[in-house]
Amino acid sequence: MKYLLLISVLLFASCAGIKNDDSVTTYYFIRHAEKDITDAKDEDPELTDAGKRRAEKWAETFREVDFDLIYSSQYKRTVNTATPVAESQDKEIRYFNTRKLNDQAFQKDTKGKIVLVVGHSNLNPEWVNYILKDEKYSDINEKEYGSLFIVTIHPDDTRTSQVLYIN
Repeated sequence: MKYLLLISVLLFASCAGIKNDDSVTTYYFIRHAEKDITDAKDEDPELTDAGKRRAEKWAETFREVDFDLIYSSQYKRTVNTATPVAESQDKEIRYFNTRKLNDQAFQKDTKGKIVLVVGHSNLNPEWVNYILKDEKYSDINEKEYGSLFIVTIHPDDTRTSQVLYIN
Protein backbone atom coordinates (compact mmCIF):
# COMPACT_ATOMS: atom_id res chain seq x y z
CA MET A 1 0.00 0.00 0.00
CA LYS A 2 2.88 2.38 0.81
CA TYR A 3 4.32 1.71 -2.65
CA LEU A 4 1.00 2.49 -4.33
CA LEU A 5 0.74 5.71 -2.35
CA LEU A 6 4.29 6.70 -3.36
CA ILE A 7 3.55 6.09 -7.03
CA SER A 8 0.30 8.06 -6.77
CA VAL A 9 2.17 10.99 -5.21
CA LEU A 10 4.83 10.85 -7.95
CA LEU A 11 2.23 10.76 -10.69
CA PHE A 12 0.24 13.56 -9.12
CA ALA A 13 3.40 15.64 -8.68
CA SER A 14 4.32 15.10 -12.31
CA CYS A 15 1.00 16.65 -13.32
CA ALA A 16 1.02 19.44 -10.75
CA GLY A 17 0.54 22.82 -12.32
CA ILE A 18 -0.48 21.53 -15.75
CA LYS A 19 -4.02 20.30 -15.16
CA ASN A 20 -5.51 23.50 -16.54
CA ASP A 21 -2.63 24.59 -18.78
CA ASP A 22 -3.59 23.70 -22.33
CA SER A 23 -0.15 24.69 -23.64
CA VAL A 24 1.49 21.60 -22.09
CA THR A 25 0.97 18.09 -23.45
CA THR A 26 1.63 15.11 -21.19
CA TYR A 27 1.59 11.50 -22.33
CA TYR A 28 1.54 8.45 -20.08
CA PHE A 29 2.54 5.30 -21.96
CA ILE A 30 1.93 1.91 -20.36
CA ARG A 31 2.27 -1.53 -21.84
CA HIS A 32 -0.70 -3.88 -21.75
CA ALA A 33 -0.86 -6.07 -18.67
CA GLU A 34 0.16 -9.75 -18.55
CA LYS A 35 -1.25 -11.69 -21.47
CA ASP A 36 -2.13 -15.36 -21.77
CA ILE A 37 0.75 -17.00 -23.66
CA THR A 38 -0.46 -20.60 -23.41
CA ASP A 39 -1.44 -20.67 -27.10
CA ALA A 40 1.53 -19.42 -29.13
CA LYS A 41 -0.68 -19.18 -32.24
CA ASP A 42 -3.15 -16.77 -30.59
CA GLU A 43 -2.22 -13.32 -31.89
CA ASP A 44 -4.86 -11.57 -29.76
CA PRO A 45 -4.81 -13.23 -26.34
CA GLU A 46 -6.80 -12.20 -23.28
CA LEU A 47 -5.22 -11.02 -20.05
CA THR A 48 -4.25 -13.54 -17.40
CA ASP A 49 -5.62 -13.22 -13.86
CA ALA A 50 -2.38 -11.39 -12.96
CA GLY A 51 -2.96 -9.10 -15.94
CA LYS A 52 -6.50 -8.32 -14.81
CA ARG A 53 -5.16 -7.45 -11.35
CA ARG A 54 -2.48 -5.21 -12.90
CA ALA A 55 -5.11 -3.43 -15.03
CA GLU A 56 -7.09 -2.69 -11.85
CA LYS A 57 -3.89 -1.52 -10.17
CA TRP A 58 -3.28 0.94 -13.03
CA ALA A 59 -6.73 2.43 -12.40
CA GLU A 60 -5.84 2.88 -8.74
CA THR A 61 -2.40 4.27 -9.57
CA PHE A 62 -3.87 6.86 -11.94
CA ARG A 63 -6.76 7.92 -9.70
CA GLU A 64 -5.22 11.38 -9.19
CA VAL A 65 -4.41 11.90 -12.88
CA ASP A 66 -7.33 13.44 -14.74
CA PHE A 67 -6.83 12.14 -18.27
CA ASP A 68 -8.37 14.08 -21.10
CA LEU A 69 -7.98 11.18 -23.51
CA ILE A 70 -7.29 7.44 -23.29
CA TYR A 71 -5.91 5.56 -26.28
CA SER A 72 -5.38 1.86 -26.88
CA SER A 73 -4.54 -0.37 -29.79
CA GLN A 74 -7.46 -2.62 -30.75
CA TYR A 75 -5.96 -5.80 -29.28
CA LYS A 76 -7.88 -7.42 -26.42
CA ARG A 77 -4.91 -7.17 -24.05
CA THR A 78 -4.53 -3.40 -24.49
CA VAL A 79 -8.26 -2.65 -24.43
CA ASN A 80 -8.67 -4.78 -21.30
CA THR A 81 -5.76 -2.96 -19.66
CA ALA A 82 -7.20 0.46 -20.53
CA THR A 83 -10.79 -0.35 -19.54
CA PRO A 84 -10.49 -0.08 -15.72
CA VAL A 85 -8.78 3.32 -16.05
CA ALA A 86 -11.36 4.53 -18.58
CA GLU A 87 -14.27 3.30 -16.46
CA SER A 88 -12.88 4.87 -13.28
CA GLN A 89 -12.67 8.23 -15.07
CA ASP A 90 -15.85 7.86 -17.13
CA LYS A 91 -13.87 8.20 -20.36
CA GLU A 92 -14.19 6.41 -23.67
CA ILE A 93 -11.27 4.53 -25.17
CA ARG A 94 -10.04 5.79 -28.51
CA TYR A 95 -8.06 3.54 -30.81
CA PHE A 96 -4.76 4.19 -32.53
CA ASN A 97 -3.36 2.48 -35.58
CA THR A 98 -0.28 0.45 -34.59
CA ARG A 99 1.19 1.05 -38.03
CA LYS A 100 0.70 4.82 -37.93
CA LEU A 101 2.05 6.08 -34.62
CA ASN A 102 1.87 9.75 -33.76
CA ASP A 103 0.19 10.77 -37.02
CA GLN A 104 -1.02 14.34 -37.61
CA ALA A 105 -4.53 13.61 -36.32
CA PHE A 106 -3.16 12.16 -33.06
CA GLN A 107 -0.83 15.14 -32.56
CA LYS A 108 -3.67 17.60 -33.19
CA ASP A 109 -6.17 15.77 -30.96
CA THR A 110 -3.75 15.43 -28.03
CA LYS A 111 -2.09 18.86 -28.08
CA GLY A 112 -2.41 20.49 -24.68
CA LYS A 113 -3.98 17.38 -23.14
CA ILE A 114 -3.12 14.75 -20.54
CA VAL A 115 -3.21 11.46 -22.41
CA LEU A 116 -2.93 7.78 -21.49
CA VAL A 117 -1.68 5.46 -24.23
CA VAL A 118 -1.88 1.70 -23.67
CA GLY A 119 0.47 0.02 -26.10
CA HIS A 120 3.03 -2.69 -26.54
CA SER A 121 6.62 -3.57 -25.61
CA ASN A 122 8.00 -2.49 -28.97
CA LEU A 123 5.59 0.35 -29.83
CA ASN A 124 5.77 2.39 -26.64
CA PRO A 125 9.53 3.09 -26.77
CA GLU A 126 9.34 3.76 -30.51
CA TRP A 127 6.48 6.21 -30.02
CA VAL A 128 8.17 7.92 -27.07
CA ASN A 129 11.37 8.30 -29.11
CA TYR A 130 9.38 9.81 -31.96
CA ILE A 131 7.77 12.37 -29.64
CA LEU A 132 11.12 13.17 -28.01
CA LYS A 133 12.85 13.43 -31.40
CA ASP A 134 15.59 11.25 -29.90
CA GLU A 135 16.48 7.54 -29.87
CA LYS A 136 16.49 7.38 -26.09
CA TYR A 137 14.59 4.15 -25.36
CA SER A 138 14.73 0.60 -26.70
CA ASP A 139 12.08 -2.12 -26.70
CA ILE A 140 10.73 -3.23 -23.34
CA ASN A 141 11.69 -6.73 -22.22
CA GLU A 142 8.89 -9.13 -23.14
CA LYS A 143 8.53 -10.10 -19.45
CA GLU A 144 8.22 -6.48 -18.25
CA TYR A 145 4.64 -5.28 -17.77
CA GLY A 146 5.04 -2.44 -15.27
CA SER A 147 6.88 0.23 -17.23
CA LEU A 148 5.43 3.73 -17.34
CA PHE A 149 6.85 6.37 -19.67
CA ILE A 150 5.81 9.96 -18.94
CA VAL A 151 6.55 12.40 -21.76
CA THR A 152 5.92 16.13 -21.56
CA ILE A 153 5.97 18.67 -24.37
CA HIS A 154 6.37 22.17 -22.95
CA PRO A 155 5.18 25.42 -24.58
CA ASP A 156 8.70 26.21 -25.84
CA ASP A 157 8.75 22.73 -27.50
CA THR A 158 11.17 21.35 -24.89
CA ARG A 159 10.47 17.63 -24.55
CA THR A 160 11.18 15.70 -21.37
CA SER A 161 10.63 12.14 -20.25
CA GLN A 162 10.89 9.84 -17.29
CA VAL A 163 10.39 6.11 -16.84
CA LEU A 164 8.97 4.44 -13.76
CA TYR A 165 8.76 0.71 -13.12
CA ILE A 166 5.76 -0.41 -11.13
CA ASN A 167 5.45 -3.96 -9.82
